[in-house]
Amino acid sequence: MIDFKSIETFLWVVTLGSFGGAARKLNTTQPAISQRIAQLEMELGVKLLQRDSRNVTPTPSGRQMLQYAEKLIGLRSEMLAAVMERSAMRGVIRLGVSETIVHTWLPRLIEQVASAHPNLSLEVEVDITPNLRARLLSQEIDLAFCLGPWSESNVRNRVLCDYPNSFVASPSLGLPEGVLTAHDLARFAIITFPRKTQPYEIVRSLFNQPDLPSIRLHASASLATVIRMATDGLGVAVIPTAIVERELAEGQLNLLTTDMQVPSLTFSASWLASPDTLAAERVADFAAKLAQGDANSATPVQPLKLNAATAVRRGTRAPR
Repeated sequence: MIDFKSIETFLWVVTLGSFGGAARKLNTTQPAISQRIAQLEMELGVKLLQRDSRNVTPTPSGRQMLQYAEKLIGLRSEMLAAVMERSAMRGVIRLGVSETIVHTWLPRLIEQVASAHPNLSLEVEVDITPNLRARLLSQEIDLAFCLGPWSESNVRNRVLCDYPNSFVASPSLGLPEGVLTAHDLARFAIITFPRKTQPYEIVRSLFNQPDLPSIRLHASASLATVIRMATDGLGVAVIPTAIVERELAEGQLNLLTTDMQVPSLTFSASWLASPDTLAAERVADFAAKLAQGDANSATPVQPLKLNAATAVRRGTRAPR
């Protein structure tokens, strides 16, 4: 008798184009995936997949099977959304986040998800947007909170919030009051987001003027490091105002007025389109409500507290 797990396995093999990708998605081994597909083909009496050295593609029978598999998985998600008690949702969501989110509303998101879905675990990885984008497209994470939205046809987006960027500096730098120009700031090191990110390129372009001296641009993937460098007076930082509210209130940093405009950072929740995204969409719902309320309040957050259901690590897979 054909079981639902075999149909789900077939769907992910076709969607991801490989047995290894389906194994990672379903948290099992590649031999187990091969065994399920072989059993499904034997029970149906037809060959569903064509294998070659590079990828896996459906046969004509497989393409017909795929239509029904998508309907079945979609109906299952629809049924669970309508009938299942929220607290009964279980599993693991692999969540990738930009560090700006870590310094704002991520702790409250984790608390809300844990309260509403105590059997749903979050594995949180902190990384820069280009790395998170690559990892989502390769199915290494299920949901990303980062700069967006993205334009890929197979990605679903939900805009979360906008965070204005500001120039901030320690009072020890002795910057004058009033409107500061690029010439005024170019005397100091500029501290900001890491290379290969949109904010870094924007900041670099602001000071890439023929009448300005070459600037020292300090980039860090750790916003905590950026904040520390700024409070220690090592340069002028260009970062979201929301993450330095405490330092501004305590006088460790001053908000500078300049004649330069740095665009706000737009963050979105992004996930791959598929029939089975109920848990990811639920987490995105929580995030959207929190982010939209938080973007205007800029309430300082407490340090991130972890529990057994939440793992947080920083990405190191790609050069920064």
